[in-house]
Amino acid sequence: MTHALNPALLKRYKDIARLFIKYGRGDLVSGSTLDSILVEAGEDEETPHAERVAAAEELADDLEDLGPTFVKLGQLLASRSDLLPPTYLEALSRLQDDVEPFAFEEVERIVTEELGVRLSKAFDSFESDPYASASLGQVHRATLRDGRRVVVKVQRPDVRKQAALDLEALANLAELADQHTDVGRRYQFVAIVEEFRKTLIGELDYLQEASNLTTIGAHLADFEDLFVPQPVADYTTSRVLTMEYVEGSRIDELSPAVLIDVDGKQLADALFKAYLKQVLVDGLFHADPHQGNLLLTPEHRLALLDLGMVGHIGPEMQESLLHVLLALSEGKGEEVAKQTIRMSEVVDGADVETFTSEVTDLVVRHREASLEKIESGRVVMQVARIGSSHGVRVPPMLTLLGKALLNLDPIGRALDPKFNPNEAIQRHASDLMSQRMDRSLSLSNVISSLLDAKDLVESLPGRLNQILETIAENKLKVEVDAIDEHELIVGLQKIANRITVGLILAALIVGAALLMRVDTEFTLFGYPGLAIVLFLIAAAGGLFLVWNILMSDREEKPRGSR
Repeated sequence: MTHALNPALLKRYKDIARLFIKYGRGDLVSGSTLDSILVEAGEDEETPHAERVAAAEELADDLEDLGPTFVKLGQLLASRSDLLPPTYLEALSRLQDDVEPFAFEEVERIVTEELGVRLSKAFDSFESDPYASASLGQVHRATLRDGRRVVVKVQRPDVRKQAALDLEALANLAELADQHTDVGRRYQFVAIVEEFRKTLIGELDYLQEASNLTTIGAHLADFEDLFVPQPVADYTTSRVLTMEYVEGSRIDELSPAVLIDVDGKQLADALFKAYLKQVLVDGLFHADPHQGNLLLTPEHRLALLDLGMVGHIGPEMQESLLHVLLALSEGKGEEVAKQTIRMSEVVDGADVETFTSEVTDLVVRHREASLEKIESGRVVMQVARIGSSHGVRVPPMLTLLGKALLNLDPIGRALDPKFNPNEAIQRHASDLMSQRMDRSLSLSNVISSLLDAKDLVESLPGRLNQILETIAENKLKVEVDAIDEHELIVGLQKIANRITVGLILAALIVGAALLMRVDTEFTLFGYPGLAIVLFLIAAAGGLFLVWNILMSDREEKPRGSR
């Protein structure tokens, strides 16, 4: 390994291994499931609550000590209520917005380097105390020279270099786990790390986040109850993002008195419809809508913040996800399983029947749950878990959608205690399908279809002429690749050889029987010697033929049973 002597990389290996040993108790090496590794991490009924809370807080502290990459990993785990106990979810949730800030001197240096101008020249005012601090950067309030109030998001010093080192260590360890452990082969850690790498690299590029703000803001322009702050292009680089300042309160901090003056039902419905539109129509959606990324403005609008983590979905996947969500909202478990299998990779030896049965039971229980317990996001995540347990590898987009829905469920319920995500899906399905049809009938798609038709019409006469000439000259050939001809010939030769040997042995036995009537001077056991010799040769040949057939069939059986 070329990096074996890299001291920094070796240190990260040790740090990660120490984390696995501490919280996984070595279970990764023995090959138990990832679920048991996470759930076993100190959470059992016999452990006092105070000790469980302390252990969960210790995990959050350990991840924070390992740096921004592992803080992002903790943020991902904080949304996985299907894997982690409640105390761990609560402890990891503080990693969303309660990370230790870095010094203002570093902020000033980075902004000056990126914008090419001193802080005092670029801004009329710039607060030294951070407004918020996150794993990859922190936010400061400021005022532009023209009087506009903005927030400036500044990336942490050397975070890219550290992230590259951590990702390399994670990738190498994931490869070892996939090659040498059962849990690695089941969960495909290399693919998981690769998806995490793409997400992290995207979040480290603030120009990409600025583009996400602009694009999603345009997509949601028709939603009067929603607001996406826009970036200030001249003050934005890959490490500094300047955007409109949004005044408001976090959803989880709203008091009952505030909610009295707010049409929570309308806001929850608009938010859910907007996310369904992003996923099923636009193909670009905010993948991390936790309560810290949504603010209620004084105008009673919902502002969407922190669009660094987004998901991209193609048309075919959109169709599949629409079918899954509709089937889920209607309680059709078998249809959910069918559509999930259609969009997933089914590995060799997958237990599709058990997968279908467990998904059907899960959806039925979800359908019959009381209103306050309906969580569509949790069901989607559990479908992914069931699939991984039975050899059905669901696409990453399904788990990303499940995570987004998992975060939306409590937000909708905070705004409207009677909010029902199943009814919202059914209510907006027809409108979303109409928008999809309109999108498919757009001018660009129509022109593309016409160009394809034009190419077909232009090339059709030449192709027809070529086909007719081939038929007329008797050169038409039809190739059928149904069987392996070589294997077939080898098999027929084996059968012919066995039949030939059998006929020879039969001839020996018949000849020996006839010679038994001929008296000869040479005898064995009191019988004519030549007849006995022929009998012995036939017996030995018969035993060898039987042994050869049994051994050959025994070798072929595992090959055919794969």
